[in-house]
Amino acid sequence: MGWKKTRIMNDPRFARTRENMREFADNATASKLVRDALRPVISKIGDRRLNLRITQALMQVLKSDEVNVRGDRRVKEGDWNLVKDMEMNSGSSLGSTLFFELQFNDSPASWEVVLPAFTPQDMIAIPSGATHYRISATGVGLDFDSGSRSLSGSGSPVLSVLDPALSQTLTVDKGQLSGTHFAFVLSVEFIQIVNGAEYAINNGAHNAAKIVSVAKA
Repeated sequence: MGWKKTRIMNDPRFARTRENMREFADNATASKLVRDALRPVISKIGDRRLNLRITQALMQVLKSDEVNVRGDRRVKEGDWNLVKDMEMNSGSSLGSTLFFELQFNDSPASWEVVLPAFTPQDMIAIPSGATHYRISATGVGLDFDSGSRSLSGSGSPVLSVLDPALSQTLTVDKGQLSGTHFAFVLSVEFIQIVNGAEYAINNGAHNAAKIVSVAKA
């Protein structure tokens, strides 16, 4: 096997293979950074193919790099807007879970989600067994060069599916985020509370999250 690797790394006929290997390596590193940064959200999502879909999405970002030649293309140089609107759960999209109007306010200091007053039974697709839910806004900052990540977010209290919800604003403090690439996620998590203890519903199969906004420094 040693001679095969040596040949792949040196033989001119394997130039395309070497190009692909370099780009796959960059994509793998970038994908892991994104997954690690979004872990607080991803850990509640019951989609086994999510890691693969993140890798595929970032490969599209890498391929959109117009700065470097093939073989040296990088996720950090690609079109970061390609990850916008990505659903974290392919089986439960945010749009098929929350039916009320959302307002987003984006300023240099913060990213805000304004939730209106609503009646959960009318405006949320509540899965069987859920007694409560939580809506959260999360922002992540990424630096693909240093491999560093940062996180900021806020969530609603755990709310009963039986009670009318009051209007509230979820705020991501951008001052807590550092890096060159940023993503802002809105998510909803369903919970069953029994005797004061919280339980996930169907391993997160009905929880939804979506990358609503992105930015690049």
